[in-house]
Amino acid sequence: MLVQNLKDCQEFIAGDNTILRELLHPDKQPLALRYSLAHATLPVGKTSQPHSLTTSEVYYILSGQGEMHIDDETQIVSSGDAVYIPPNTRQFIRNCGVEPLVFICIVDPAWRKEDETVYNIT
Repeated sequence: MLVQNLKDCQEFIAGDNTILRELLHPDKQPLALRYSLAHATLPVGKTSQPHSLTTSEVYYILSGQGEMHIDDETQIVSSGDAVYIPPNTRQFIRNCGVEPLVFICIVDPAWRKEDETVYNIT
C-alpha cells in the first residue's frame, strides 16, 4: 500500500508557473499507473503560463475561483468543477478570486517534460 501525504511532497514551481506538488507519478514511485496526479496552487491575481500537452489533462478545482482558457474558449471555474483539457490544446488558468486557487491535475499518460510546450506571453 502506498499512501502519499501532500505535506511530504516537495513543492516546486512548474513550467507553467503554478506551485506544484506531485503526489503520484509512475516514474517516481513503483506504481502500475498510466497517469500522474499533482496538487497545484495559483496565488490570487496570478495566471499560469500558456502551455499545451500532447496528452490529456483534467483539473479538479478544490478551492478558489479561476478563469479557465482552452484554445478560444473561456469559462469561470470554482470548487467542485472538473475541467477536461484535450491533448494539444493551448491552455492556461487565471486566479480571478479572492483566495488561492487550488486544484488537482491528472495527466494521462503521465506527465513528461518532453510532452509539454510552454508559450511565451507576448
